[in-house]
Amino acid sequence: MAIDAIFKALADPTRLRIARLLSAMELAVGELAQVLGQSQPRVSRHVGILCDAGLAERHREGSWVFLRAVSSGEDATAVHAALDRLLAIAEQENLEFAAICSDDRRKLTAIREARECNAEDYFARHASEWDDLRALHTSDGQVETHLAQALSDASIGAILDIGTGTGRMAELFADQADRIVALDKNLEMLRVARAKLQHLPASRIELVQGDFADLPFAAGSFDTVLLHQVLHFAQDPALPLAEAARVTRPGGRIAIVDFAAHNREELRDRYQHTRLGFSDKQMRELLRGSGFKAINPIALEGGELVVKIWIGERRAPIAKSASNLTPLRKGASPKEATS
Repeated sequence: MAIDAIFKALADPTRLRIARLLSAMELAVGELAQVLGQSQPRVSRHVGILCDAGLAERHREGSWVFLRAVSSGEDATAVHAALDRLLAIAEQENLEFAAICSDDRRKLTAIREARECNAEDYFARHASEWDDLRALHTSDGQVETHLAQALSDASIGAILDIGTGTGRMAELFADQADRIVALDKNLEMLRVARAKLQHLPASRIELVQGDFADLPFAAGSFDTVLLHQVLHFAQDPALPLAEAARVTRPGGRIAIVDFAAHNREELRDRYQHTRLGFSDKQMRELLRGSGFKAINPIALEGGELVVKIWIGERRAPIAKSASNLTPLRKGASPKEATS
């Protein structure tokens, strides 16, 4: 980390304002330009300097580019945390800087309200479809209660919510998780989730666009992985489960909420369901094949469709050691020893 580059990056009033804004929430470049009252190209130049200095990071969602403070992410260092505290102290003790920051945060209210309006519009357009599907199974509240109980016997830790949709699962476990990453492939759903989750501290929530069959995370990044009503969209469920296993730490858990096997063919056309639920045998084989130890499932009846909760615990990889090798018999060839 180049300390001189960090202090050069912060030696500008606009970049100081951007640093304070990003400590509050993740923002698109256009949203930053709106708050700062500056052109988007100018703001992009300032953002580039902060990113080059390692103080902010970009990620793309379709045509939008979002920014987040490195101090709020997994890659944050003690230097990042100290700089964040320093800017907070400066705001407390410098009246002029405090006034500017206060005005900027007031303008963030308009950003939050615009996101909420867009989310409400999306809900209004799709509410009848979701209501019809919900009528076929037990209530969401009961599912959430049983899921929370099923995961209550151990720490949630860092959680990955695959196919976050509206962000409800991330919101449900926000108070228990050390860190939450909410992932979805659909840009419109991500914007709905961003509106729902924007009240959470920027240091604990991250929204990512990505595919469940090719997760953009390092191996062993999470303690808990959730797939809530997601797996029935998979052509080959083994692929997303293999990816989920890859990013789950040994001893970590996966929780899959989905439908038990059924014959409602109309769900394929109306809701794009690729799989008509799963049997316990199917799910047990999928979990074991992906490297999870399957735990007895929970069945939630109360509608035409039965909702199931399947829990799996990530097995530690088997280490190769000398004891696993067949001793070479005196006079035997290596080929004979391995046959």
